[in-house]
Amino acid sequence: MEISQNSEKIDRKFALPVDSEHKATEFRLFSLANPHMRAFHLSWISFFSCFVSTFAAPPLLPIIRDNLNLTATDIGNAGIAAVSGAVFARVAMGTACDLFGPRLASSALILLTAPAVFLTAIANSPAAFLMVRFFTGFSLATFVSTQFWMSSMFSPAVVGTANGLSGGWGNLGGGATQLIMPLVYSLIHSHIGSTQFTAWRIAFFIPAFCQTLSAFAIFFLGQDMPDGNYVRLENSGEKHKDSFSQVFYHAITNYRGWILALTYGYCFGVELTIDNIIAQYFYDRFNVNLHTAGVIAASFGLANLFSRPGGGVLSDVVARRFGMRGRLWTLWVVQMIGGLLCLLLGKVGSLTASIAVMLVFSVFVQAACGLTFGVVPFVSRRSLGVISGMTGGGGNVGAVLTQVIFFRGSRYSTEEGITLMGVMIMCCSLPILFIYFPQWGGLFFGPTKGSTEQDYYLSEWSTAEKEQGFHKMSVKFAENSKTERGRKGASAPIISDSENPSAVL
Repeated sequence: MEISQNSEKIDRKFALPVDSEHKATEFRLFSLANPHMRAFHLSWISFFSCFVSTFAAPPLLPIIRDNLNLTATDIGNAGIAAVSGAVFARVAMGTACDLFGPRLASSALILLTAPAVFLTAIANSPAAFLMVRFFTGFSLATFVSTQFWMSSMFSPAVVGTANGLSGGWGNLGGGATQLIMPLVYSLIHSHIGSTQFTAWRIAFFIPAFCQTLSAFAIFFLGQDMPDGNYVRLENSGEKHKDSFSQVFYHAITNYRGWILALTYGYCFGVELTIDNIIAQYFYDRFNVNLHTAGVIAASFGLANLFSRPGGGVLSDVVARRFGMRGRLWTLWVVQMIGGLLCLLLGKVGSLTASIAVMLVFSVFVQAACGLTFGVVPFVSRRSLGVISGMTGGGGNVGAVLTQVIFFRGSRYSTEEGITLMGVMIMCCSLPILFIYFPQWGGLFFGPTKGSTEQDYYLSEWSTAEKEQGFHKMSVKFAENSKTERGRKGASAPIISDSENPSAVL
């Protein structure tokens, strides 16, 4: 009775119901309740602004191309630069989140990359244009802090939904910028009277300002965890200050993180590639005007309003009945269908059919992104940030490789590149078949007898660390993640064969 009363007292600190880690067990989209829903809205808005900044150039490329005398190779290199900068930045961001918290890590990166957006306005050569796109692309690493933050605020039952919505609505920036930048450019050029080559430069001040504003909002209004910021929790002894070496080691030695990085490279990586090429593809192949090409391209990115969040929600829904195995099966099926649709997109030759296939393709490829981050929070509790960074970085690596191989220079036409990209999606989805959690199972095999959630998550801590109580948060997470057994296994407790958890295999 006493425990129940204490639990109720703790719960009253929050507007949403919470679990033993004080993570919200419900997701209320239209709430601004602090800290859970406030963190959600701050995370997706800031990520949205970074996405707009990173992809502000593609919809204006026909104008920028003429102003800076860009060749097809220059444009391809700049597109690659925009996504390659975030490869290592995402891994670094994951580590920073583990060590310093998502609030400080995110706001610092957004502020550090904002000057590159402002400097785009004075780019006067292909090399300068490439450099500003490269450094602006670092801001895409805020995706990692977004997913880490949501995984720190929401319980396993709704974490897929929270991750899907925050990531998906942030990714909306890739579609919104296709509408925003041509509109801003048009207003400056037509209504203010600036020349074409001046108007596109002035237009970049809008995303730069919004990005800067979002950084200050996160820093002053955000909170790292339900119980407070990292500094206060570490100073009070409520949270163990972890070491970089241990956090990094337990991430890179977990093969599940590498597989998810590969597969994410061919869902989110493909999405980044499409963001870079699709407006110019419709402009050049079907001879539509700049505004129409921008609207068509925007429709791909704007599908993130529901497609990526839908993937996250679907992940949580199937997990309630089928557990982690349901999450993995759904991810594999959806990503394979996305690959088939991408292949088809490169084959159709009419404008109407291309738009229709592109829209359906966008739903599946973006849903696969949401489904991926329905699995990521369960790969590691101790190294969640680095695992998130590895997976997110994999998305950028996939985008870089795809653009280098298929869309750089004139070796392949754009439609041939899109077809081959579909083949790559299907091939890189196959390793999902090998993901196996001993306590829950995988696609084809059930859980290992006697293996528990505590066995899995406590294996990341040494005996000495456990004696000092550093593993307590992992114990709580293990208890709360029993929902991943699915409906059939949730009511059947599994007794471990050993008190000392075995190594994670």
